[in-house]
Parts: sequence; C-alpha cells; structure tokens
Amino acid sequence: MPSNSVAENVLGTMGAVCWTIQLVPQIWKSWRAKSTKGLSPWLVALWGISVAFMGVYAIVQDLNIPLILQPQLFGGLCLASWAQCQYYGAGRPRALCVVLYVGALTALAGFQVGMVYAVRPSYERGDGRAVETFGIISSILLSLALFPQYYEISVPFMTIDMLGGVFSDLSLAFKPPPFNDIAAISYSLVVFFDGVVLLAAAILNPLAQRRRRRAAAATPADTSRADSARLRGYFEHEAEGDDVEEDARSTRESLRTESIRDTPVDAEKDVERIRPVERNHRPGI
Repeated sequence: MPSNSVAENVLGTMGAVCWTIQLVPQIWKSWRAKSTKGLSPWLVALWGISVAFMGVYAIVQDLNIPLILQPQLFGGLCLASWAQCQYYGAGRPRALCVVLYVGALTALAGFQVGMVYAVRPSYERGDGRAVETFGIISSILLSLALFPQYYEISVPFMTIDMLGGVFSDLSLAFKPPPFNDIAAISYSLVVFFDGVVLLAAAILNPLAQRRRRRAAAATPADTSRADSARLRGYFEHEAEGDDVEEDARSTRESLRTESIRDTPVDAEKDVERIRPVERNHRPGI
C-alpha cells in the first residue's frame, strides 16, 4: 500500500480517539452509579501497565504523533478507571485511591523516560532487539488483559476498543516503509480478542434472555399452585375444626339430657368436663 502521511495521521488519530472515548463513558458511568460492576479491575490495570511498554516502543520507533500520544492518554484513563475500581469496588479510602493513582502515573512516566534513554542508543546503532522486546511485552499484556472481560462482557466497551485497534492498524499501513510488524501484531491481537468477546456476547446473550423469559413465565404458575395448596389446607383445617365442634356440641346435649336424672351438681360437673375438649379442638388460622 502506498505511503500517505495524511491518511496515516488521520487514522492514527481515529484510533487514539476510539481508545480514549471508550473509557470516558465508563469512568462517567462508574462515578454516577458509584459502582464499577461489570468492569474487571484486572483489565484496566493490565492495560495501564502495558501502555508504558507501548509508549517506549512508539517513541523509539518514531511512530506518528497520534500513535505516540495514544498510549499516554489511554494509560492515564485506564489507571483512573482502576482507581475507581479500588474505591467503589474494593471499598478503599478515597485518599488512598488518589495516592495510588498519582503514584502509578508517576511510576509509569518515569519508567518510560528511563527506558527511552536506555534503549534509543542501541536502536540507533542498528540493534532493534531491545525495543522489539518492549513491543512484544506490550502485545502480551494487552491480550492478557482481555481475558477477565470474557466473564464481564460490556459490548459497547469492546466494540469501541476493537475499532481503536482497526484504525491503528490502518494507520500503520499508510506509514512509509518498512512496515512495523510488532506494532501491527499488538493492535491486531486487540482486534482479534475483542472480536471473540463480541462473538461470545452475540451467541450467549440471546440464550440467557430466553432462559430468563422461561423462568419469568414459569414463576406465576408455580406461585398460583402454592397459593392453591395453602388455601386447600386452610379449608380442610376449618372443616375438621367444625366437625370436632359439632361432636362436642352433641356430647354436651346428651349429657344435659342425662343430667335430668342426676343431681344438678353432677350435671354441672359433666358439662365442665366437656368444655376443655371444645377449647383444645377449636380450629386455628
């Protein structure tokens, strides 16, 4: 593909924008909801670490300006989202989370500055093994970070992330030769794993929705059957109590009839003897 500096910078800028705006809505949502549910802290932490290696690689390789700025902006937002996970998810104190965020930014910035000065002399002498190692490590961390998201899928997040990788790849295609293989592999791995996540969401989400609909349809019927069983038990208990009370009434009447032949004191004792039976067999609710 012929080199085109305009296309290179435009596509690189689009990739940087995608990888930036994908985290801005997430940070806003976490702040509004006071929760980071659905966002893996490992994802943003590993991405934040990986950009330090990618930043060194992009600076030493002298990629276009958008691709050099991209890891810096992306890393800052990743670490901000990670700090939110520590505050809202893990429940750590706000001051501690701010210290962790500032400390992580300082450490990654210092690491990049030191490694750029350490690696650039050997690269200028024609030995590119050190800088290639940084690119490979960045690719590995970017890929590993996506695995926790397989369990906590956010479709818009993954879609924008995949588009960022696509535009970054296209930006490299318009860069003058030689083609940067390691950077292309790094971006392509992000596209591949994001695509797998989106494919899993497209297959599994409809299945989960159908299961929830079936469960919701079955619940009212089960509740109605349980209510019917309770009502039957109540009325059977009422009927049993009525039978016991009727038996006690009949016995009392017969004793009163027989008491005509007995003394009044004996008749009253017989009636008192029957009353506890009525109280003990009175139906309850």
